[in-house]
Amino acid sequence: MPIDVHFRSGGITVAGHLYLPEDYKEGQKRAAVVTVTPGSGIKEQTSGRYARELCDRGFVALAFDHRSYGESEGFPRYDEDPFAKIEDIKNAVSYLRNRPEVDPDRIGAMGICGGGGYASAAAATDRRIKAVATVSGVGDQRGAFHEQTGSDHGVLVAMLEACGAARQAFSRGDEPTYWPVIPGPEVENAFAPLKEAPDYYYDSTRGAHPRWENKVLAWSLEKQLTFSALDVVSLIAPHPLLLIVGTESTSRSHNEATYAAAADPKELFLIDGASHLDLYDLDQYVKPTADKLADFFTQNL
Repeated sequence: MPIDVHFRSGGITVAGHLYLPEDYKEGQKRAAVVTVTPGSGIKEQTSGRYARELCDRGFVALAFDHRSYGESEGFPRYDEDPFAKIEDIKNAVSYLRNRPEVDPDRIGAMGICGGGGYASAAAATDRRIKAVATVSGVGDQRGAFHEQTGSDHGVLVAMLEACGAARQAFSRGDEPTYWPVIPGPEVENAFAPLKEAPDYYYDSTRGAHPRWENKVLAWSLEKQLTFSALDVVSLIAPHPLLLIVGTESTSRSHNEATYAAAADPKELFLIDGASHLDLYDLDQYVKPTADKLADFFTQNL
């Protein structure tokens, strides 16, 4: 069972689950990995699954709720702010470095989907992160929005006008405005991985959880449109980067673009037959993915 932990990030208390290997003995200093949720995700979903898998393979692992999500503080809720989330990752590293179970010089990070972009951006500038990996990573949120709108400037302007109106209403004391993370089937040009997302997030045997809601703060869009990990991913070097994606994943092109933008040492590792969401929780894909992650972190931490 994980240990409930808390740490501070940007003046806010963040909630996490710390996983210690069963064979851990008091006084040991183990390598540790921060696992980062997809956009809108919480620690009880796929980031927690990968924390457990890495723990089973001998690592201390920390999954946590970003500020304004899950059990963490923060208002307005569901603020998908890439820059705040990157700060949360860095503060998670600070927390791990102060844990008696952790070797402070052997800490890595891995992120799933949008969390892969956040983990990569954090590692690009925080040299305490010695190795970084992504699973079904989407590092270019700016590019993802351009994909959805067909780079139609008028559509983007209209969306930003709506963000400004929502901000203004909130400043007058109105309730925050939220938009769905996962659009309905009537939205034909939705970002491709989101079309698969209901199979995971709405299924009680997979990712559905009482603390997860299909909501994102309206003006999160303003921040997402200015974020792309591709801008900084080359700075991760000489620390190593591992990108894991399914051969059938709709995010495969994003991983190939990240790989092209990154500097050596880097690796793009394909999981045969897997889609984007398959790598979140399906055993036949998660197990080999976790084995690859464990090999990578063992070699580099």
